[in-house]
Amino acid sequence: MFDDIKQFSKELTTMILKQTIEQVIAEWQSRITTEDVGIKRESAIPLDSISSHAVVISGIRRCGKSTLLAQLYRQLTEPALFINFDHPLLIDFSNADYTRLDQIIEQQGAKWLLFDEVQMLPQWEVYVRQKLDQRYKVVLTGSNASMLSRELGTHLTGRHIPMELFPFSYHEFLKLKSLVASHDSLREYLFSGGFPEYLKTGDTRQLATLFQDIIYRDIIVRHNIKEAASLHRMATFLLQNVGNKFSATKIKQAISVNASSTILNWCNCLENSYLFSFVEKHSYSVRSQMISPKKVYAADTGLAFSLSTHAMTDEGHLLENLVFIALRRHFPQIHYYEGTGECDFVVLENGIPTRLFQVCSELNADNMQREINGLEEAMRNLSIPKGTIITQNQNDHFQTETGNIEVLPFWEWNV
Repeated sequence: MFDDIKQFSKELTTMILKQTIEQVIAEWQSRITTEDVGIKRESAIPLDSISSHAVVISGIRRCGKSTLLAQLYRQLTEPALFINFDHPLLIDFSNADYTRLDQIIEQQGAKWLLFDEVQMLPQWEVYVRQKLDQRYKVVLTGSNASMLSRELGTHLTGRHIPMELFPFSYHEFLKLKSLVASHDSLREYLFSGGFPEYLKTGDTRQLATLFQDIIYRDIIVRHNIKEAASLHRMATFLLQNVGNKFSATKIKQAISVNASSTILNWCNCLENSYLFSFVEKHSYSVRSQMISPKKVYAADTGLAFSLSTHAMTDEGHLLENLVFIALRRHFPQIHYYEGTGECDFVVLENGIPTRLFQVCSELNADNMQREINGLEEAMRNLSIPKGTIITQNQNDHFQTETGNIEVLPFWEWNV
């Protein structure tokens, strides 16, 4: 009984005024009705399925999730309420404040609920389920893959449609910059990446701030990590080693952390924040996959290039990172192949290897045999009759005993 009273008192002290919530809603709805909402994204929200399901859009911070909601808001013909919960005035939002939010929704006659950065709310999935049961149409965004998947699995099983959003693709970049596909525009994209605001300003301080926000707000604070400096060093180390293999032991030695389990836990946090992806070796043995080194890729090549030492940045690895991001937009399961030779990417569909990609900035006499041999080995062992080599600016075709190998420049390639 005493604990219940203490909890009630705590909720009263953190209660947010209804006027404050209305202020945040008015501020955001004014912005999305008057400001430029950018180019139309290639990722389309599946509106036809929204009547009974919540659409859940996840992705790294600043990749354009709020803008996507703003674009949706502008095209709706029914009343909609848009609110971004990652707002300083809503930092203490508690369960008691849902009552005031309900009152505002009813007063505004909203039929659509667009909730941005919903992971900031306590027990948000319970509230969203209630709104779905009340026949509201709900679209949500969030910046943490683990939190979203875990909570969706408990209260929104069978009632949500997941959708991932990434920084601008090459074709979206071309549209924003009014450029045409070419080697020159590819190189610009390779080094600038696809974060929308950075592409508009070119101010690398935005990327540095984004990196710090993800490390500290999305990981250190949320997961109560004490060794903040060590985690920051690890993230910087990974950013400087995109496209390379790594192991927990290697990183542990590089940043002076004692336990491999700590490194593995931090990798999980970094991946859930969408800052990095870790690609496993392809093997039909679970144990082999677990003990083999992983390859690391950043969410954005501009982020990797601008925040790592430029002298350490390998164009081939940046291009490989770019190809990974392009594949990841369409295929959630990607491995690398390693036998006598290597193949950069094995794409799996429903758990079955279906496509193979090798990445090479430029094929030449020194590397051609190695690149083709690794790709051919993967083609033979995985029974895939075609392989593709992605380059910066070369076209070619090889017919071998193993199958067809196509060489394409990234700027001509369609996933």
